[in-house]
Amino acid sequence: MHKQPEITDKTRQTFINVFCDLYSRKPIEKISIQEIANQSGYNRSTFYQYFTDIYNLLDCVEERILNSINEEMAGREFSTHTFQDALQCLENAEDIAILKALLGDYGSVHFVERLKREIPFERLIVDFPTDDALAPYIIEFYISTLISMFRLWIRNGKDLSPEELVGLIDSLFAKGITPYHIFGSGNPGRQRIE
Repeated sequence: MHKQPEITDKTRQTFINVFCDLYSRKPIEKISIQEIANQSGYNRSTFYQYFTDIYNLLDCVEERILNSINEEMAGREFSTHTFQDALQCLENAEDIAILKALLGDYGSVHFVERLKREIPFERLIVDFPTDDALAPYIIEFYISTLISMFRLWIRNGKDLSPEELVGLIDSLFAKGITPYHIFGSGNPGRQRIE
């Protein structure tokens, strides 16, 4: 007797949700299959019907979010507000809770590198000469900065509006940190972002 697809999808999703909740709070090495099964309301043997081990579950979660972001980017015509487009692609990812876990304090550098390698963020750099020897370094700086700012924004509970975050990123790329008087003798208060 075969299970109904919606039941198996729900069970699989429950395992994913519990794993992401745990992974956002502790390193993968501290997460056990028994803990995932218990919190999911299933037994270990049910877990093994869906995943071979925790790392297989992590791979499935990573694949899912990468596919979601790629689909979001593929279906989008990018405007001149490329930072905002990138932010929306990340924010509109299928499940922000998964992305929060993967990019959180216990997420792996491996996922961040996959994200940089597999998502065509360089499409966001308009009219950029890719044949220049400095191009890979500039692209790495650009993409790493976007991802780091997004990670911090998610970790801080989206304490800035998307428009404020985009404005800050635009301003930092255009003017650097000097206008914010962070390292100088100026006013250390929060400056209005325009």
